[in-house]
Amino acid sequence: MKWVALVAGLAALAAFLYWQLIIAEGAYLGRRMVAFLYNRSARIYDGIKQYDPGYEQWFLGLPLSRAMQLHPDPLLLDVAAGTGRLARTLFQQPGFHGRMIMLDAARDMLREATRTTQPWAERLSYLWQNAAQLPFDDATFDVVSCLEALEFMPDPDAVLSELLRVLRPGGLLLTTNRIGKLARWLPGRTTTPEAFEEHLHSLGLEMVRTQTWQEDYDLIWAVKPGVMGPTPPRMLATILRCPRCHTAMQQQENDFVCENAHHAPIAADGIIELARA
Repeated sequence: MKWVALVAGLAALAAFLYWQLIIAEGAYLGRRMVAFLYNRSARIYDGIKQYDPGYEQWFLGLPLSRAMQLHPDPLLLDVAAGTGRLARTLFQQPGFHGRMIMLDAARDMLREATRTTQPWAERLSYLWQNAAQLPFDDATFDVVSCLEALEFMPDPDAVLSELLRVLRPGGLLLTTNRIGKLARWLPGRTTTPEAFEEHLHSLGLEMVRTQTWQEDYDLIWAVKPGVMGPTPPRMLATILRCPRCHTAMQQQENDFVCENAHHAPIAADGIIELARA
């Protein structure tokens, strides 16, 4: 009987770990565990996902490029940017002439992104920082995206609030809602498409639209109320704020520093390590 109990206990432990580490990807174990797991899989992540370039073009790159065609110099923030999935398809669109800031809490995922997006590096910035404290002023970006990530955040609602805070009036939010068979194994982190749309409306968003996308995710488009007026080009050095004290950061030779002397190194691979500030 002892052996039966031991085997049952080990099986239960294995099932629990599979749920927490594989299905939930560390979501219930805290931000550091989520980042750790993504760092561990960074080099093979694209191989696991097996993205279809044509599918990415038609469902991500092309429609997003068209949505920004009236903006001569759009600025995007991609939160939980990973290995640069969105950037790779968007920057291949001939109609897109803007810039993108890629932010992720998993340092090794961003390192992969610097490699996969190298052809467009002059129009990209890479920030190592968590999404709960976006280092920008209110109403900074024309588009804010966060794909396949909200359900793995410690506080998805807080992150949504941050995404909307830095989005300009009239700007576009592009995010995802987890669906499919595994969604039920993320209690408190997932909801029905109808409930997710209702939640976005409750946050004041307009023109909320759910688009069928993948087996496990719907793609969600929404607009922040207001009119987007013209704005001068916004370079990173003029919009970056310290994640600790929110004062402006000035670029030096090898780092960014705020007036309170918090430093964010610029690593050799080009990633700005705000997480160290």
